[in-house]
Amino acid sequence: MIPNGHPKPVMTDARTGTPAETLMPPAAPDRVTGEKALRVQGLSQGRTAEAPADHRRGPFRPERLVPLRERRANEAYAYLFRFSDLLLIAGLSLFVAQGLSSQGWQGALAADILPLLVAAVSLCWSLKSFDLYVYRRQERLSGHLLRVLAAVTLSLIAGFGTAGLSGRADLLISVFGLWAVGVWLGLWALHGASFGLVARWRRKGLLTPNIVIVGATRDAKILIEAALERRDVNILGIFDDRLSRAPGDVCGVPVLGDTEALLSHKITPFVDRVVVAVDPSARARVEGLIRRLSLLPNAVSLLVDVDSEAGRKTALDRLAEQSLSTNGVGPSDAHRTLHKRLQDVVIGTLALLIFTPVMVVVAVLIKLDSPGPVFFRQRRHGMNNEVINVWKFRSMRTEAADPTAARQVSRDDDRVTRVGRFIRKTSLDELPQLFNVLRGDMSLVGPRPHAIGMKTGDADSAKLVAEYAWRHRIKPGMTGWAAIKGSRGALENAEDVRRRVQLDIDYIERQSFWFDLYIMAMTVPCILGDRHAVR
Repeated sequence: MIPNGHPKPVMTDARTGTPAETLMPPAAPDRVTGEKALRVQGLSQGRTAEAPADHRRGPFRPERLVPLRERRANEAYAYLFRFSDLLLIAGLSLFVAQGLSSQGWQGALAADILPLLVAAVSLCWSLKSFDLYVYRRQERLSGHLLRVLAAVTLSLIAGFGTAGLSGRADLLISVFGLWAVGVWLGLWALHGASFGLVARWRRKGLLTPNIVIVGATRDAKILIEAALERRDVNILGIFDDRLSRAPGDVCGVPVLGDTEALLSHKITPFVDRVVVAVDPSARARVEGLIRRLSLLPNAVSLLVDVDSEAGRKTALDRLAEQSLSTNGVGPSDAHRTLHKRLQDVVIGTLALLIFTPVMVVVAVLIKLDSPGPVFFRQRRHGMNNEVINVWKFRSMRTEAADPTAARQVSRDDDRVTRVGRFIRKTSLDELPQLFNVLRGDMSLVGPRPHAIGMKTGDADSAKLVAEYAWRHRIKPGMTGWAAIKGSRGALENAEDVRRRVQLDIDYIERQSFWFDLYIMAMTVPCILGDRHAVR
């Protein structure tokens, strides 16, 4: 919350209590301490669902709203661009090194190989250090390519310096000339192509952040006017906790409801960030808003005073200037996202090949056991509350299907078929979800996706635990930490829901490549040894 006596409001993470990131615009040299400034502070993560039906689209609404899951997928492209550069540099360096000796690079002198190696390593380091994998919206292609040239020049100097120290500079001039021209032209081609591709994605709206504003205030109006001029942020709507005093729209951006409406509004799954534009001097109001908004999986930021040009520019830069579409995710999280997707594709493909014969047998048994389709499709909440269709083998009688899980499965449930009991007990009914994994809706490991409107007793499961939506901050999984810790099957009471949510949040905070592998390895023995879970 806001510490007593602090001159400016500083928010803390709603879960951990640690201070959130604080950002201020650069003050002019003649400004005095304590003047108005902008601070944007990230507090949480994303959310997703189906397109809203509200007819008041506003001036920013794109033709197609892109879920956060698809935006996150764009992060991988920055790493692919970098990987293509590494392949180019390594390939050209090896090609040039082959000419150092009649026996190839293996027979070349170490004094000749070392300068070329130093140049190649220096170039890889320079490209990253010059932020050439951060495609800024205001940057021109000519400026980007000039920085590529600067990186090549710096690496050439490092290589020549090393050659000079070894006394081989005069003999390696032609070698370095060929290498420099090759990497320069190759990198220009690759970066020109990637720059054009990113620009195309931006024109289609795939990389433009979607935000909503809480508070129909003067600061909100100033921010919207600046965003209308720049057009690098989509402000989809406004929510105000004092709805009776709020106008119908602000600069054409519709007021969609009060703060409580935001918690369940159909537009929130497409929102990258929630921006609170309320006067921070109203401490109690701001604290209350942050406390309520912390129930969302979306990122939340606090906007403080945008009167100055520098303040407005900094606010929009922080919202719009992101490496591709990082949506407030730090470098470590971006690495984890990429590694997790590669893990899903590689292991998921192998699993599909291995289990295809088993799936064929299960499909035949289902058809022989009871009339109806082989597969059962159910709408569930995915990452950021996006509505996804999850596939399973049908385990119930067709006429007794329960797509909303209004009645959870009980022991000796008369709706479950004979084959259904076996495939549910062994989790073979989940195998079709491999298609969800390869498509990108789900992951191999993550919080299990719950049906939309699932009930625990007579209550909505999502309303029994305040932090329930936090389990949607990453993709749902075929298996998960909760599953191997005994929280499988039906949730019979509020304590069951609370325990599963806590285990899911624990997994999200600990997620790593090796942790996922451990959970996968433990899944089969846990399923076979679990004689108590009702599924």
